[in-house]
Amino acid sequence: MNLKTLKDTPPWDWPEDAGTLIIQTLADSQAKQSERLLAIELAGNTVVLDDKIADALLAIVGSSDESESLRARAAISLGPGLEEADIEGFDEDDIEEPRLSQKTFDAIQKTFRSLFHDARVPKEVRRKILEASVRSPQDWHAAAVRGAYAGDDEEWRLTAVFCMRYVKGFEDQILEALESGDSEVQYEAVRAAGEWEVDGAWPHIADLLTAVDTDKVLLLAAIDAAAAIRPDDASGILGVLGDSDDEDIAEAAMEALSMAEGESDWDDPDDDEYDEEDEEDF
Repeated sequence: MNLKTLKDTPPWDWPEDAGTLIIQTLADSQAKQSERLLAIELAGNTVVLDDKIADALLAIVGSSDESESLRARAAISLGPGLEEADIEGFDEDDIEEPRLSQKTFDAIQKTFRSLFHDARVPKEVRRKILEASVRSPQDWHAAAVRGAYAGDDEEWRLTAVFCMRYVKGFEDQILEALESGDSEVQYEAVRAAGEWEVDGAWPHIADLLTAVDTDKVLLLAAIDAAAAIRPDDASGILGVLGDSDDEDIAEAAMEALSMAEGESDWDDPDDDEYDEEDEEDF
């Protein structure tokens, strides 16, 4: 088993020693950069991302002796572990526990905050630190995202809009970013609008869904967002897209349509299907 084989194998079929191979490569400063980049990418999968691997990734992020690309990628690979911990929590009574311990989680966030505010750290590393860190929102993130968005640097602005999917309180900025001429910024704004169900984004989302020249990646994001923002209004458009000759678009539209119909039923105040007999079942 080698790293390339792991990359070509579904994570749930990885052998038990996959983590050992990954961490050995992470720690080998003499290994080819391409091999270490691959190891860092694989390390971000929550199948193997435990405290030992997280510590190795964090050491890379914080080391000025490592290349900028390795540090930035290592930061991103810690994001899934932070998000899993945020979702699962650290309640001892929970059946499912995150693979990262509370101690490691806290160490990552503390280090990320320190490195983000260190002007000596390369911009790309700081950007990816913020993008990874917001997957478990902390009290310092809102100010960091606001500052990143307010400047003239387009890369920082892209990072800020990405982060708005995870950090609440940026509805006005999301609506503004939807009008961006930058396709990447617009894509992240669509994702953020869907995540927070920003109703004011609906006209823009509807335009993306019905335009004949919408980029496919952007269209797929708009399909997901539509079902979350206005499920009733989205149903007709999604039904049309469900007949698309493009399998990806058709599948996404039908999945979103199913979600939209479910949301519509749940939110319908006139729905009388839930009655006293249902209540007795709880």
